[in-house]
Amino acid sequence: MYKSSNSNGRHHILVVDDEPLVRRSLSEFLTLEGYSVSSAENGREALELLKKYTADIIITDIKMPEIDGIQLLKQIKREQTGIPVILITGYGSIDSAVNAIKDGAYDYVTKPIVDSEIKLVIERLIKQRLLQEENVKLKQQLSASQRERFHNIVGKDEKMQKIYTLIEAISSTRATVLIHGESGTGKRVIAHAIHKYNELEREKPFIEVSCGALTETLLESELFGHTRGSFTGAIKDRMGRFELADKGTIFLDEIDASSPALQVKLLRVLQDGEFERVGDAKTIKVDVRVIAATNQNLQELITQGKFRKDLYYRLNIISIDIPPLRERREDIPLLAEEFIRKHARHTSKKIEGISDAAMRMLSGYHWPGNVRELENVLERAVILSKGKIVTPEDFPPFLHAGKPAGDDEYNLKLKDALQSPEKVLILKALHSTNWNRNETARVLGINRTTLYKKMNKFGLRKNALANAEKR
Repeated sequence: MYKSSNSNGRHHILVVDDEPLVRRSLSEFLTLEGYSVSSAENGREALELLKKYTADIIITDIKMPEIDGIQLLKQIKREQTGIPVILITGYGSIDSAVNAIKDGAYDYVTKPIVDSEIKLVIERLIKQRLLQEENVKLKQQLSASQRERFHNIVGKDEKMQKIYTLIEAISSTRATVLIHGESGTGKRVIAHAIHKYNELEREKPFIEVSCGALTETLLESELFGHTRGSFTGAIKDRMGRFELADKGTIFLDEIDASSPALQVKLLRVLQDGEFERVGDAKTIKVDVRVIAATNQNLQELITQGKFRKDLYYRLNIISIDIPPLRERREDIPLLAEEFIRKHARHTSKKIEGISDAAMRMLSGYHWPGNVRELENVLERAVILSKGKIVTPEDFPPFLHAGKPAGDDEYNLKLKDALQSPEKVLILKALHSTNWNRNETARVLGINRTTLYKKMNKFGLRKNALANAEKR
């Protein structure tokens, strides 16, 4: 590869000619022009010199004994050194020089050598090489700014690039981070990337808590721990997640599900790093980085009195907004290939790729369940595929219809059906399970407590609905 051999910026030129007078006069001229110059009397000597150092430019006569200029050019090209070669030729050998340019020579000059001519050729070559180097740097920078993968995150969309840059910027800090994003966009993956990016942090604890999966009492105990006998079922002292995460990171998913009383305790931990276990008066101090995530608009919850403003400001030191998949469609092919490889490996199936028609179908769908829904579809496709290529026949019916599965099936998670009205979806699921609430919660992919809250919110009571229908 072409590379300047001089740290002081002077270009090193190797002059190769069997005529001593030509070598000496050309070397003197180039030295006066500010170049570093070496010389050789034939191709063989030139190749020996090139074993000792790298030249930036070679100027060589075509006709020489032993190894001539054409043979020298071919040897240099064969070794892929990238050193540009300028040929010196008599009028009788111009055809050979022209052919040599086709074989990779940069240019040629004719004898007798005119100083201004050789100077112009060299300056043009150097300028061209500098432009090429700049182009390579720009391509490298562009490549770096369009990363297709960042840790376990896949995506080259501009919005994802900004997220990668932000993660890099905050990696050396322990600032609190609030991640916004629809269900299925990959908030957990982003949290892991934040923790893993810093080499000093990645070996420390990373503790996850899904706030929406637990009742208020259980969530408080899960986060802060409890003492024996502090509530029914507390048969022994238990360390909380904040203690387990000491010196490391805690990831609080669905932070919006925490109660106002619990939010006060969370605020205290963020402010002072202090808390007490449930049923204990002893204060515990921890050093924990908090990463919280939500698929709700916390500012709207603040206006509704459901989320504390002071906690929001404590959490929102660094804010990361993950775009839904429908807003970064160019990432769908990358994600599809990644998921096919992943699940083909897990199932030991020899799936080599995806058909164009299948990819068009994936790219045209609006993905209300985002990346998680895409992965579920492709996992199913890999399992059902009978050939080496995933085809549209391997996709579920709702994808062929181009509408969310929640309209026709009850196996799509509630949070993956964001564009379907929650009330309608819950009601359909209740009817399908004959109002078995445990089964309905399982079908919708939520916990029973959350289902009860949503049923209360929408007034979904079997007797009430029956009476309404009679009226």
